[in-house]
Amino acid sequence: MPGPAAGTAHAATTTDVVCLGESMVTFLPSQPGRLADVPSFGRGIGGAESNVACALAAAGHRAAWVGRVGADGFGDHLVETIAGYGVDTSAVRRDPDRPTGIYFRTATDRGAGAHEVAYYRAGSAASAMSPSNVPYGEVFAGRILHLSGITAALSGDCLALLRELTAERPGRPLVSFDVNHRPHLWRGGDASVLLELARRSDLVFVGEDEAEEAWGIVGAEAIRAALPEPSVLVVKRGSAGATVFSGLRPGPRSSNAGGAEDAAAGTGSGDTVTHVPALHVDVVAAVGAGDAFAAGFLSATLRGLPVRDRVRHGHLMAAAVLTVPGDLTEPPARDHADRLAALDDGAWGRLRLGPGWTAADRAPEEVRTS
Repeated sequence: MPGPAAGTAHAATTTDVVCLGESMVTFLPSQPGRLADVPSFGRGIGGAESNVACALAAAGHRAAWVGRVGADGFGDHLVETIAGYGVDTSAVRRDPDRPTGIYFRTATDRGAGAHEVAYYRAGSAASAMSPSNVPYGEVFAGRILHLSGITAALSGDCLALLRELTAERPGRPLVSFDVNHRPHLWRGGDASVLLELARRSDLVFVGEDEAEEAWGIVGAEAIRAALPEPSVLVVKRGSAGATVFSGLRPGPRSSNAGGAEDAAAGTGSGDTVTHVPALHVDVVAAVGAGDAFAAGFLSATLRGLPVRDRVRHGHLMAAAVLTVPGDLTEPPARDHADRLAALDDGAWGRLRLGPGWTAADRAPEEVRTS
């Protein structure tokens, strides 16, 4: 089965982040209520990796999305919409035999008991991604390669692909992995493979709740003990904020990530532990916030910012999405976000962000506080 050649290099890199994974057309309800009662839906797009790519491009980075869609109208819509955010979609492949995945969801929070999602993705074009049909030159063309555990759950071929992409090899870019555990995708499957993939990655995002649900591991310190290999481990703790473990990964590693790797690595053999409180946000919809957080963190990593500011940029990017109905929105202007990220701890703790907070580039003291 063909794979990337040993020593695949990208010295002439022009892309900051390559995101690989499934994107689907999503149908958003016109009103609250059960799917059975909603009379009409608006069309949007959804997909963890394409969301990250769109947010990074909107924030001024050179982002590419690699995926597989059907040779159908929904595939056209996905590619055109993602490209409209400024994302390079030239490596997206069209499958003439399989459809583009779609899904419908209710307006309630994903964590709420009344939340419903109806997926139509079985046998989709994305589920046919494999080590034999992915364009490795484009996949390894960035400083960072961003992946998620959703892809691993789509099919055996997709899991084989992620194992290929996270394998150690000369010239491998920095691998960012969002665990993104989705229980409904693992029914009858073994979610422990997500732990395996995370251990093979350089920068890992994982929620405390999903680590407990997928692996039975409780608490940030225990998660780090189970994941000692990544240079940077970001443990998302919901309303409590995020805790980052950063240190040099044990053992050899070869990467062409350049400045991104330097920003992700610690400065000694032990961990530096950084905790950053979450923001107070008037939430409109929670869908897409985790992807936005990853995009904000990666953006700040590419810029070489300190760990605290990387987390704060993650929180700010998430707050932008939390205060709109859909998965994607225009992020705050960079200098606006930089000023907010630079606030002292007291001022950061008093921030309260609601709908429209990104529309004007306001000084920190003009942002509503609690």
